[in-house]
Amino acid sequence: MKEGFRNQKLIFEEKKAIKLFLWLFYIIYFSFDFFYDYIYSFSNEKELKDLNDGLGLWQYFLLSSLLLIGVYFIKKGNPYIVKYLYIYGYIFFDVIDCLITYLGTSKPFASGNIVEILFIVFSPVFVNKKYFWTVTLSMIGKDLFLGLILHDYRALFPVLMFFIIGAIAFILLIRFNSYIDSLTNVYNELRQKEKLAVIGQMAAAIGHEIRNPLSSLKGFTQLQKERYPNTNDHYPIMIQEIDRINSIVNDLMYLGKPKRIKFDRARIEEIIAYTLSITQQQAKNQNVILETVIEGPLPAIECDEKQLKQVFINLIKNAIESMPNGGKVKINVKEAKEESMHISIQDGGCGISEESLLNLGEPFYTTKKEGTGLGLMVTNQIINDHFGNLNFLSEFGIGTKVEVVLPINQNLKR
Repeated sequence: MKEGFRNQKLIFEEKKAIKLFLWLFYIIYFSFDFFYDYIYSFSNEKELKDLNDGLGLWQYFLLSSLLLIGVYFIKKGNPYIVKYLYIYGYIFFDVIDCLITYLGTSKPFASGNIVEILFIVFSPVFVNKKYFWTVTLSMIGKDLFLGLILHDYRALFPVLMFFIIGAIAFILLIRFNSYIDSLTNVYNELRQKEKLAVIGQMAAAIGHEIRNPLSSLKGFTQLQKERYPNTNDHYPIMIQEIDRINSIVNDLMYLGKPKRIKFDRARIEEIIAYTLSITQQQAKNQNVILETVIEGPLPAIECDEKQLKQVFINLIKNAIESMPNGGKVKINVKEAKEESMHISIQDGGCGISEESLLNLGEPFYTTKKEGTGLGLMVTNQIINDHFGNLNFLSEFGIGTKVEVVLPINQNLKR
């Protein structure tokens, strides 16, 4: 529905640009011909234009007929073709008119209309590079063709002018594109903030309400397991699923509560060691080897130790789960340039497609069958709160490398 609405807006804007162009085209075209061929010629005692030369009145009729075709396409909801219809139609009729008028005669070349400049100057309004190059190259090509066919150097004079005007129009087009890209980025950021606000409100409203009965349910299940240890094999699964629900609630609570980080000195080696102790059993169960390389000695970093532990638990668990048939996860820790710590986690799993990479970190977006899309979002938020960077390098079917860059001294980033 949103995509359809966006397309309707684009069509509406194209129609407005086309209508303005059509008004300017006919006003400038007929006004220039009337002024130059009759008023200017009469005031300078020059010979008036012979309406039998070239296409004569037929040229005005043919160009006017383009209006009917253009209106037809606009009403059919396809205004994009109209601008191409006019550029190709004008050039075709103008070339035919010039060939009939000058080819095989000794008349000096004196053709063209100021509307040709309108085509180039107005092209950035459509914010379409393909159309800009079509217009500019077509106008230059038309005069080059006429100059060569008619063997008249006067037909080449407009070429230099088109080059200069085309360069100015190209600068305008680049600026228009840059402005639109900036507006699009701002719009996307606002949408992202709106999503975060919705999640925060939802977490604040239901987080505590879920946790209270969840704790009671887990306690009751553990009690039943202890009382009847050999009667039901489903108790461990029930406890595991309750812990999974609790993990989701924790993620929601983090997104919903105010971000208050108390930065203290901590050693990244100890954080990684703790993370490995938590994820080691899961790796063993899936025949995954965790290989760690720490290029030390490393300085302590300013961070919230608990939050960074959550970050690396999420990332290593993701790496393990991407290899259901086993494999190796390589964890590399080193001090990078510019007072930063560089931690990479590389797996040999299924990898992530280019389309999915663009959506990573979006609320509720996940590539897992049983994922929620919140873990990576929380991870990204924690890294941002630490003034760090989280980057993904992945090749579908080969594996993924996650790079975490954290500043060693937070006071340098604030």
